[in-house]
Amino acid sequence: MGTAPISAETVAEWAVDGAQRVLEIVEDLTDEQMVGPLLPTVNPLIWEIGHIAWFQEIFVLRRACGHDPILPFADSIYDSGAIPHDTRWRLKLPTREETVSYVRTVAERVAEAITAKDATDVACHFARYTVHHHDTHSEALTYTRQTLGLSMPKLPGLTDAGATYDAADNWSGDVRFGGGRFVLGAQMSDAFAYDNEKWAHPVDVAPFSMAKTTVTQKEFAAFVDDGGYRNPLLWSDGGAWLASTKAEHPTYWRRAEEGWQRRHFDTWVDLEPHLPASNVSWWEADAYARWAGRRLPTEAEWEFAATGGSFPKSDYPWGAAPPEATQAATDWRSGGPVHVGACAPGDSPDGCRQLIGNVWEWTASDFVAYPNFERDAYFENSEQFFGSRKVLRGGAWATRGRYVRAMMRNYFTPDRRDVFAGFRTCAAG
Repeated sequence: MGTAPISAETVAEWAVDGAQRVLEIVEDLTDEQMVGPLLPTVNPLIWEIGHIAWFQEIFVLRRACGHDPILPFADSIYDSGAIPHDTRWRLKLPTREETVSYVRTVAERVAEAITAKDATDVACHFARYTVHHHDTHSEALTYTRQTLGLSMPKLPGLTDAGATYDAADNWSGDVRFGGGRFVLGAQMSDAFAYDNEKWAHPVDVAPFSMAKTTVTQKEFAAFVDDGGYRNPLLWSDGGAWLASTKAEHPTYWRRAEEGWQRRHFDTWVDLEPHLPASNVSWWEADAYARWAGRRLPTEAEWEFAATGGSFPKSDYPWGAAPPEATQAATDWRSGGPVHVGACAPGDSPDGCRQLIGNVWEWTASDFVAYPNFERDAYFENSEQFFGSRKVLRGGAWATRGRYVRAMMRNYFTPDRRDVFAGFRTCAAG
C-alpha cells in the first residue's frame, strides 16, 4: 500500500496539463482583472501565473537539470520568498502574452527533460512537486475569482456526472470509532509526500464519534438564526476576530426577503439546504461546534477515519486510485459544492462520506511539526508556518484529485474565509 509510483511519462503529461489548467482559469479575464485590487488574501493574477512557472523552472530545469534561466530577470520579479506581497502590484512584469508563453514554455521543457534518456529521479521528483504547486495555485486562482466576485471560470470538458445521491440513503448521523494506536503521517515507502507529513509516527486515538457528513448550509443557518454570532460564550479566543470583523454570518451570505442567500462567484442563489457550509473560518467552525455541543476533530482522528485506522495506509478512503466522479467532488467537475450525501462510493471504510473532496475540513489541530519532521528542499513550504495556522484535511471541489491524499495536511490561519473550507463535527466516544 502507500502512495503508488507515478511514471515519468505521466508526470510529463501532468506538467503540461497543470499549466493548461492554470491558463484556462484566467483565460476569460480582462487585463484589468488580471491585476485586480490589492487585498491581503490574493495576488495579482498576472503575477501569480508567472510565479507558478518560475517555481517549476527553478526547481526542475535550473536546479535539477542545470539549464540556464529562460527569463534572465525572473528571480527578481517572481520569487515569493523575497518579494513582499504588496510589492507585487508595483512590479514591471512581462506582458500577458509573454507571461502565457513563459508558462507554456516551462511546462513543455519540463515534460521533455523528465522523459529524456538521461533524466534523473531527482528531476522527476521535483517535476511532480511543482505540478502539485500548480495544482495548489489553480485552486487559489479559482477562489480568488470567488473573492473578487468574478464568474466561475469556463473550463472545458467538465460535467457534474457522478456526484449523485440517493434520497433514501442514510447519510446523516455519526460513525463511532473505537480508536487505538494509530500511525499518523506519511510512510517512507510512499512515492510522494510533503515535508510536513514526515514521518509516520504512532499516536493514541481515544474512542470518538464523527459525523458522516460535513455541516450543511441549513444546519449552519440554524446557528446564525439562533444568535450564534452574538453569543460570546461560543467564541473562546475567536472573540477578538469576531469583534474586529463584526461578522454576523458567513462572508458570502446575505439575508433576503425569502431567507438566506449565498454568493457563488458572481451570482446570488438561495441557500441550498444540503450543500456544505463553505468559506467559513476556523473561528466560525469552532463556534458552531460549541453551539451544537460538539467539537472539531483532531487531525489524527480525521486521518484515522479516512484510512480506517489501518497500517499500511492507502492514499484514499477507497484505495490507491485517484478519485473518480462517483467517489468525490474534485477537479472542478461540479462547478461548486455538491449535496453532502453524494458520492457514496467514496465512503471511508467505516462509512464517513466525502472525506475527500467537496470542501476542505477544518480540524482542531494546530499546524505543527511531526516529531520526526524532515525539511524539504523548498524550505518555505512548511516550517515558517508552524504554530500560526490550523490544519485542514481532504480537499475541495476545486482541488485536483491527483494532489489531495488522506495524509495530506493543508494549513491556513484561523481567520481565512476565502478558502473553500467547511467542517464536520465530533463527539467523545
